[in-house]
Amino acid sequence: MKPKKLSFLEILDSYSAEESSLIPLLQDAQDEDGYISPEKVEGIAQHLKITESQVYGVASFYSQFRFTPPGRHSISVCLGTACHVSGGETLLNTFERDLEISPGECTPDGRFDLNRVACLGCCALAPVVKIDDDIYSKVNVIKLNDIIGLYE
Repeated sequence: MKPKKLSFLEILDSYSAEESSLIPLLQDAQDEDGYISPEKVEGIAQHLKITESQVYGVASFYSQFRFTPPGRHSISVCLGTACHVSGGETLLNTFERDLEISPGECTPDGRFDLNRVACLGCCALAPVVKIDDDIYSKVNVIKLNDIIGLYE
């Protein structure tokens, strides 16, 4: 049996009001909806008795946290050294142009969100694109339309 998901208020109540609780609290808050809303930032700040700016400052430092709702499919373009020299930046620019979004944003229809990542650990397969849990290797601009077409 799957454990019951906690509401945001239950998540807050499960943490002590200490600044050391901030990162795990952010992680649990994001798990609820896939992102951290302004309302959650406000609730976390009030619970920990810190400013919203402090919450944003910590959360924005770590790439794992996002402040916009995720798309149904998450695209990550690797920009590690091997991917970068093999065309990773060109792939990212193509996604930006074709989807009309920038990294960290979601398409207006909620279909895709776009992310740049430092390394996916697939250097021998560069350049690499990850969509959801699927890894695509030796990607070029011509392959991108075919790959995107696989996701509805």
